[in-house]
Amino acid sequence: MTTTHKTSSEPLLSVRDLVTQVATPMGAKTVVDGLSFDLMRGETLCIAGESGSGKSMTALSLIQLLPKPMARVASGLALFKGRDVFALDDEGLRKLRGKEIGMIFQEPMTSLNPVLTIGRQLVEAITAQRPMSHAEAMAEALRLLEQVQISDAARRLSQYPHELSGGMRQRVMIAIALSQGPDILIADEPTTALDVTVQAQILSLIRHLQKEHGTAVIMITHDMGVVAEMADHVLVMKNGKAVEYGTVRDIFEKPGAPYTQMLLEAVPTLGEMHGIDTPKRAKPIAAVPASAATEAAARTDGPLVEVRDLTVRFDIKGGILQRPVSRVHAVEGLSFEIAKGETLSLVGESGCGKSTTGKALMNLIPWTGSIRVKGQETSGLGRRAMKPILRDVQMVFQDPYASLDPRYRVGDLVAEPLVIHGLAKGSELKDRVEYLFRRVGLSPDQINRYPHEFSGGQRQRISIARALSLSPKVIIADESVSALDVSIQAQVLDLLQDIQNETGIAYLFISHDMAVVEQISHRVAVMYMGQFVEVGTRRQIFENPRHSYTRQLLSAVPVPDPRRERRLYDAAAREIKSPIRPLGYQPVYNQLTDIGDRHLVAAA
Repeated sequence: MTTTHKTSSEPLLSVRDLVTQVATPMGAKTVVDGLSFDLMRGETLCIAGESGSGKSMTALSLIQLLPKPMARVASGLALFKGRDVFALDDEGLRKLRGKEIGMIFQEPMTSLNPVLTIGRQLVEAITAQRPMSHAEAMAEALRLLEQVQISDAARRLSQYPHELSGGMRQRVMIAIALSQGPDILIADEPTTALDVTVQAQILSLIRHLQKEHGTAVIMITHDMGVVAEMADHVLVMKNGKAVEYGTVRDIFEKPGAPYTQMLLEAVPTLGEMHGIDTPKRAKPIAAVPASAATEAAARTDGPLVEVRDLTVRFDIKGGILQRPVSRVHAVEGLSFEIAKGETLSLVGESGCGKSTTGKALMNLIPWTGSIRVKGQETSGLGRRAMKPILRDVQMVFQDPYASLDPRYRVGDLVAEPLVIHGLAKGSELKDRVEYLFRRVGLSPDQINRYPHEFSGGQRQRISIARALSLSPKVIIADESVSALDVSIQAQVLDLLQDIQNETGIAYLFISHDMAVVEQISHRVAVMYMGQFVEVGTRRQIFENPRHSYTRQLLSAVPVPDPRRERRLYDAAAREIKSPIRPLGYQPVYNQLTDIGDRHLVAAA
């Protein structure tokens, strides 16, 4: 990658024979085994591989953030500007982290302090090694939030992490990592929680840093489109070892290792479903047991889910008396149906209301309108009346770490719904849990572990197993495969489609990955600021998008082809509007006659 910063023939970071071990009841286990690579100034090295292959452990080893004494660097050398990182004392490491080597962590909710405001956390990061007044630090914090395109950035400074969407929290983490202008930026799945337009903005921002400052990047990602668009060199890992290392062109065009070939074959590519009417199975690649797929049950019994005029608004209070002063119009007047055996996908930018819609269907937040499940109205139902309905409607949440109780073993978490509903006990319960673990690509040997002992992708698979435990009629999948590497993603998508073919289960599939949406959907609804701007069949949306916003989403999707010219996406070209409206604001609806549902049309 060409930069304007002076380059040197000497590597900025040189890693040799890195070995990282973790303590287990059976003795020390090697999770990074003999890894070696060089990173030049201004270069991007992408580390790819399956969940649990050692990618994140490599990153944590380089800045000595391993959970001690459980994990440690057993041997090896990591020279940064001629200094051995592994030989630094605590003071040396404190100066190194942030200012010289910054890191964007995979799960923002566990990295951000839940009791401190976003502004407080940004100010702490900014002033850690850059002395300045509080007012100057707050101004810099505001600039950073605007740089990563967070809507209504000034108001976000006073909010807490739980008040932001998953994508917004990830952008806050990126702002914190950029606050010191580091020489090396380690990005552990930095765009996993981001929609495609913001992903394109963030990738362009990282490239801009490289061009202006010679920043080197180690990017850990399972998105091979991002790898093709960002990488100079690619390191492919499996079971803690490097199976292949080379330039991005060589890896994509002439992969030598069978494992690399398998990863590339598993990548869903936007446009590969052109001309195909029905969802298509992902490429079968590994361990999930094949099911005898049958045709989906006939969809003549009426919709499983009927939603009419769904509206979700949150009051913003202010003044001495803390009275409502404005409202967040999170979801506005949505109407849709989901039939038996159908997948309806919701796509749109982070904060547009996708996850809020799913939570409303689960009765997890206040809402108005009408939601009927299997013909039964859910409005006004209490917890006891909702219990049988929730047996039929399950949800896979976006953040697996936040949705899994850290005090319980994962086997107990998967078994809990079966126990609550009295569906299994004893050996039958144990057999059912083991079966669910195998179906999502995990080993029954892992049942007695705790959530923190798994990688992010593995935790998401546990969440999917838990949702499947009751054999529900409807699953609301909120970014259910966003944290998974491409090989496991392909397996899980196959699994979801197998189950749908066998049982006629319906999915409300919430995702920002347009290639995955194209592969799995029957119908697609495009959301913008809590509103539907376009709804249609998969072919209508992907092959003949009518709304400019839909076309914008599709154009921002990274393509897994390093031969394509790398795009520069102007993050300032399009303002992300705020859904906050004054009290008394009434939206104006418009009927789109060629689409069956009522929509609130917003200018893109």
